[in-house]
Amino acid sequence: MLPYFLGCPSWSEPAWRGSLYAQSVRPAEFLPRYAEVFNAVEGNTTFYARPSVDTVARWAALMPAYFRFCAKLPRDISHADDLREQLAASDDFRRLLAPLGTRITPFWLQLPASFGPSRLAELSTFIEHWAGSGGLAVEVRHPLFFAKGQEERALNRLLLERGIERICLDARALFSCLSQEPAVLHAQAKKPRLPIRPTAFSQAPQLRFIGHPELQANDRFIAPWLDKVAGWIEGGLTPHVFLHTSDNRLAPQLARRFHSQLMVRLPGLAGLPELIVEPAIEQLGLL
Repeated sequence: MLPYFLGCPSWSEPAWRGSLYAQSVRPAEFLPRYAEVFNAVEGNTTFYARPSVDTVARWAALMPAYFRFCAKLPRDISHADDLREQLAASDDFRRLLAPLGTRITPFWLQLPASFGPSRLAELSTFIEHWAGSGGLAVEVRHPLFFAKGQEERALNRLLLERGIERICLDARALFSCLSQEPAVLHAQAKKPRLPIRPTAFSQAPQLRFIGHPELQANDRFIAPWLDKVAGWIEGGLTPHVFLHTSDNRLAPQLARRFHSQLMVRLPGLAGLPELIVEPAIEQLGLL
């Protein structure tokens, strides 16, 4: 078992056929194949739509006990005008995903850029309501939460005192890319360009790394994270690391690249399983 959690933004990427998955793999088989290699996934899909009860039951049947699914709270909760009015909705969402048990921790609350310091009282109430109901991690995007002033200190104090992780989004590699490819331009327009804040306010530090579409170009941005993640592991923490690329076609390869470089920093760290994505073609001799 790995001493940390590693994964991609999702498991349901048809573009991974021929790399992570065999060409013949059906979408219903993506999750168990993905879980053979990675032990965690971001729950991006739940941000946009709640899964059905049947879908959650299917996930519960397919996810190994060691797997972690960091489900995002739906955006109608996280992007509401007042978080204090979403407490019942957050309870309903937790009940919906309850069949996943401990595999669904931490939940992610991704707040919009409009959620600023004046709304910290809402966040405090939301966190207090959440207490004792499973892990929670928070991602903020308002510039004042990155300005190293009293507003950021107030946020950090609120999270640290309650053991709530502050999710770190590192998009520097993405924004270093000068490509005019539509997927890159779309990702650069969509992702926030903010300073990085590597925190460990809980047992499970959270890193989202948004990579360059050329895998090797990520190495200089990954390098500082290798020492940070290794240090967390050596200190008894269990980091969660998620790797993206602009269209996520190469996300599994980037995740493997991160892990292989971490193995150099942490001798003895096990490698990731290699899947045979296509059956070998038998060479028949002439009769």
